[in-house]
Amino acid sequence: VQLQASGGGLVQAGGSLRLSCAVSGTTSVINIMGWYRQAPGKQRELVATVTESGNTAYADSVKGRFTISRDNAKRTVYLQMTSLKPGDTAVYYCNAYIFFYPSYRSHWGQGTQVTVSS
Repeated sequence: VQLQASGGGLVQAGGSLRLSCAVSGTTSVINIMGWYRQAPGKQRELVATVTESGNTAYADSVKGRFTISRDNAKRTVYLQMTSLKPGDTAVYYCNAYIFFYPSYRSHWGQGTQVTVSS
């Protein structure tokens, strides 16, 4: 199983980026997909999640600025980030809970760097 994240980069404050993460190597059911981030010297934190049916949840710090979505046919999760702030600078990791009998297991992508300059 592989989760391939892409779309990170350097952007000025107020700008936008779109992250993508595609799951490959399995056709098993994917339950919750999400994005997490880890800034230097800080713990990894939840950014946003989306269920298979499309229900979403966000960290308070990104509500109204970030939008998570998924394409179940493409087995891909997206994170549209707008009004970016320097505080959003971090390595962003995608995560997916994939069913491997008898339960769902957590899988992580390799991380993509997002840097927001002031």
